[in-house]
Amino acid sequence: MTRPSLALTEPVGPADAPLVVLGPSLGTSTILWEDVVPALAADHRVVAWDLPGHGASAPAVEPFSVADLADAVASAIGDERFSYAGVSLGGAVGLELMLRHPERIDRAAIVCSGAVIATPESWRDRAAQVRAQSTSPLIVGSAQRWFAPGSITAHPELTGRLLHALQDADDESYARCCEALAAYDVRDRLGEIAARVLAVWGAHDAVTTEASAVEVASGVRSGRAVGIPDASHLAPVDDPAAVTRLLRTFFTEGGRV
Repeated sequence: MTRPSLALTEPVGPADAPLVVLGPSLGTSTILWEDVVPALAADHRVVAWDLPGHGASAPAVEPFSVADLADAVASAIGDERFSYAGVSLGGAVGLELMLRHPERIDRAAIVCSGAVIATPESWRDRAAQVRAQSTSPLIVGSAQRWFAPGSITAHPELTGRLLHALQDADDESYARCCEALAAYDVRDRLGEIAARVLAVWGAHDAVTTEASAVEVASGVRSGRAVGIPDASHLAPVDDPAAVTRLLRTFFTEGGRV
């Protein structure tokens, strides 16, 4: 496997502020965090990254693992120590970052994610579907899974752009992301993670439920799980104010929320 190439946004926030890195959910792009970044950048320097073949990142040329994505993020950031927040696949990358690069991660928020996500069979089936039919047939189901009731009405512009990002994702890269998730399972390694961890779940999320967040928070050495009542799988879109409050407190006030 070859480490994939990832595109990062330009840093936003004070040049001398602590660095926060934001990771995406499968099928989305850095726009997932648009409503969170401005407030977070008041006291942090914030960058976000795109998955292979999503947003500004080049398509994948070879298979990769979630661990490879973590290595790619660490490499793209350079030698600097940082805090991290990621949604779904981006959250899985956060757990791998803490396992593979513990000296680099100050603390991490694992948002609507888990130490394992869904089943290997479901990911392999989706990879095959996308290779055969593109990502277009996924749009309706993704809209139902991603957003809490009323969210599309409340945030029509951003939710629409995210669904277009799914449609525009490179099919082969998306399929390889699915295959990376099929092979991903760090449940038996959570106890190795010493950094502070905040595991966040959305009450409407049927993909990564409260149980997934609790499993992470209770498995690491220093973790806490917190729910957001009005969120589904893409919590930064459904309730950006709640996500922002949680992250700013977690990153700036001793890690407690």
